[in-house]
Parts: sequence; C-alpha cells; structure tokens
Amino acid sequence: MQLILIITFSAFLILFLSTTWLKKNRKYESVNSVASSYDSWTNDRLLENLWGEHIHLGFYEKPRLKKDFRKAKVDFVHELVAWSGLNKLPKGSRVLDVGCGIGGSARILSNYYGFDVIGISISQEQIKRANELTINSDFCRFEIMNALDLKFDKGSFDGVWSVEAGPHIADKQKFADEMLRVLRPGGVLAVADWNQRDSLKYPFNFWEKFILNQLLIQWTHPEFASIEGFKKNLLNSPYCGSSVEISDWTKYTIQSWNESIYEGLRRPHSILRLGFKSFIKALREIPTILMMRWAFSNGLMRFGVFKSRG
Repeated sequence: MQLILIITFSAFLILFLSTTWLKKNRKYESVNSVASSYDSWTNDRLLENLWGEHIHLGFYEKPRLKKDFRKAKVDFVHELVAWSGLNKLPKGSRVLDVGCGIGGSARILSNYYGFDVIGISISQEQIKRANELTINSDFCRFEIMNALDLKFDKGSFDGVWSVEAGPHIADKQKFADEMLRVLRPGGVLAVADWNQRDSLKYPFNFWEKFILNQLLIQWTHPEFASIEGFKKNLLNSPYCGSSVEISDWTKYTIQSWNESIYEGLRRPHSILRLGFKSFIKALREIPTILMMRWAFSNGLMRFGVFKSRG
C-alpha cells in the first residue's frame, strides 16, 4: 500500500511540475486544438521514436504475456481485421482509415491485405509524416480531413476502419453517421476505441469524475462514449444497414499501458537523443498513462470494439 501511495504521489507531482513548465493542460476546445496537439506530438517525434509507427494499444492474448510492444501493436491490427470480417473483403477493396495517425494501420491494410487505402487525419503534420513513411503510395495515401465532414460520396468505400479516434470527437452521432454514410451496402465497419463505463447504469463517484476529467484534459478529449452509447449511435444512424456487434477487449489491451512506460526504460536513447525538453515531455505523460491503467483495471474505462455491415 505504501508503494502505491508513493507512486501515485510521484505521478501527480510529475504532472504538476511538467504541466507548469510546459502547459497547464491540453484541454479540448475545438477540432483545431486536436490538430494542434497531434501536430506537436508528431513534430517532436517522441511517440514515433518510442513506440514506432503505431500510436494505438497492442493486443496480448494472455495477461502478462511477454511480447515486443511494437509487435503487439501490429498484432492488434490483424486481430481487429479478423474479428470485424474485414479480411473477407477481396484484394483491391477501397478502405477508409478514419484518424489514421502516421499511417501504421493503413500501411498494413494496404501491404498485407491488398486494400486500396485512404487515411485521413485532422493533423497536417500527421498526414505529412504518414506520406513520408509510405512507399506504396499508389494504394495507400493520406489526406487532411475532418471525420465529421468526410469529402466522399455515399457508399464510396468497401470498408471503414477507425482505431482510438472517437475520444477526440465531440459529436459521437455525427461520427457514426459519417462513417456509415461512406460505407457501401454490405461493406465492413471496424471501430476500436477507449470507452468510459456506462454512467446511466453505474454513476460515477467524486474520485472517478476527477480521474475522467484528467484523462480528458491531458490528451485533448472532449468526452468518452460508453460501449453501449456508441452502439446506439451506430444503430440510430440512418445509414446503418444491419445489426451492430460489440465486444470488450480490455483484457487483451490493458497490458499496453504498462508497456508504454516500460518502452522508455528499454529504449532510453529514443527519448534522450531528442533532448532535455522531450525528456520532460515524456515524464509528463507518465501520470496520465498510470491513470489510464488504473481506470481500465477498475472498470471505469473499457476498450470497446464495434463491427457492422453497411
């Protein structure tokens, strides 16, 4: 118990000192604040150097399974493809990656599965970096675009893919509507996101509200949907063609939070070579990661996956 208290106190001390030295917080204000945050995270190369080309969580078949963190992230992509049925689509199918980051998932979808992929992000720097890292640009390309205003015709894609983009989007219903609108009839939707507990069934106490607020303001999130809530968003969409299936993958992904910190110990050069300011930035993320780990392990947060046919 003493060790837990020491770690918790240290985490909040680091958070206080680093946010005072850098910024007070990264509270969501508009899509521009999301773009600005990701522009900064992309430009400083901290996440890329530390975690590779995938910013999302990894997949672990068993608790405490020893696996390279970067491989776990690649495994996550293949697991979601298989679970959603995206792998049933023929080669050459058009797939949209909503919230593509620097293109890690999009390149797997293109290079391994043979899809024609377009990735979109609100961050100009993410799109720039994604294009720099992509060799097969004829079948994997990237554009700056708002997920709530997709510049594609109805039914333009055979598959729509989105991983951990939803928490950055304020209008969850519009988010669901736009993804389903551009999906053709019979196409495959695959979504994975961080979700809060269903507060309608299990209201939050004071401490849980405090933790959720910190998770929102530190990583530019307007709000988290619950798994049940976003399922309703998908089902309520006028473009929903069939039933929606969901699953809770918390037990398969929760180890990623620990591994996110351990990577800094395994690859210290990834941080130190970027300079002292990047080292302070890395320290700043530790308290939020620890809070995420606590929230997921105590049921306050859940990792939801969603699939549907257009």
